[in-house]
Amino acid sequence: MDLTSKDLTKSYKERKVLDIDALHIESGAFLGIIGPNGAGKSTLVKILAGLDTPTTGVVKYDGVPLNTRIHQKMTMVFQKPYLLRTSVFNNIAYPLKIRKVNKNKIQQQVDDLIEEMDIQHIRNQNAWTLSGGEAQKVALARAIIFQPSLLILDEPTASIDPASTLVLEKTVKNFYNKTKATIIIVTHNLQQAKRLCDDVAFMHKGKILEYGKTEDVILFSKNHLIRQFVEGEIIL
Repeated sequence: MDLTSKDLTKSYKERKVLDIDALHIESGAFLGIIGPNGAGKSTLVKILAGLDTPTTGVVKYDGVPLNTRIHQKMTMVFQKPYLLRTSVFNNIAYPLKIRKVNKNKIQQQVDDLIEEMDIQHIRNQNAWTLSGGEAQKVALARAIIFQPSLLILDEPTASIDPASTLVLEKTVKNFYNKTKATIIIVTHNLQQAKRLCDDVAFMHKGKILEYGKTEDVILFSKNHLIRQFVEGEIIL
């Protein structure tokens, strides 16, 4: 899914938290959004996901403003997973059920993904009893089970253990390689951005200061704000 916007802003009372002149995310891009706290990263992705409305400007998806048909092709995973108070299987199956997919096909697709993510042991467990890492795996599985054209991830691994982080990264990468969906991930982890993303956008005070190939921005940017940010983390 191709995303474009022009003169995109978001203000709360007198405070402008987002101010992006132009943005183009090509279909099939794997984009990381990086930058300090309060840069407007989460605000931007919520607008791109259709969960918030801009003060000015409009986002177009394959050249068309957001509508119900487009919304059904996108999904978002948050730092804190929001799961239904039912089994892991039912949580993951939910997007397929509301799309009226055949019951046998649902069973097969969900079990295949559960096996891929190595969460067979919690298949029938109530999702509200899961650990943070387990819950985030289920949230990701539910997000990708219907093969969205746009997947947005807002700090999905910020609060989980390293082992769960590796599983999530592998699953996201496999999903991308299979589908070539457009993926946008907000992350503070520059190593994660290097592992996953083809491109990154660096945000500061609501603006995108630089958008380019991941290594070019992280390793070779001449922007002093980006250099200061990067120097806070060792990049190998």
